Amino acid sequence: MLKLRYVKGNLIKLALKDYFDVILHGCNCFCTMGAGIAKDIKHHFPAAYLADQETQSGDISKLGQYTSAQYKTLTHNPLIVINAYTQFKYGRDRVQCDYTAIEKVLSQINKDFGISHRIGMPKIGCGLAGGNWTIVEGIIQKVMTGDVTVVEYNHKQF
Repeated sequence: MLKLRYVKGNLIKLALKDYFDVILHGCNCFCTMGAGIAKDIKHHFPAAYLADQETQSGDISKLGQYTSAQYKTLTHNPLIVINAYTQFKYGRDRVQCDYTAIEKVLSQINKDFGISHRIGMPKIGCGLAGGNWTIVEGIIQKVMTGDVTVVEYNHKQF
């Protein structure tokens, strides 16, 4: 059974304070991580960026897949950082998120981590990728179980 919550704050800061066991964010398939939350993930969790770099840039078959890296937090609990490939390209000229890829990757993440882990995510696919949160929230409700928190970014908190 899904326990979906919303909080305002900073996903990365909350993760570093052990609010989550797993965090995820949406990535494009071009190994850039140069804007939005991906840029912050790259800065704070360089091994997650390296995991992305180990994939083929521009490989459309990455859609719906993920890479990950593991970290120790302040209390030495493991934190898994997931790069979810939810869009092929990047840019603001059109909607970039791919709802089929979002459903596929969230289904796999749920299978791998859903019941036994506290998962945190931004409004995946709905920031720079331009997706519709009502659609993505419906996907989350359809495919995920367990403890999922959506962190609505607020730079003033924390």
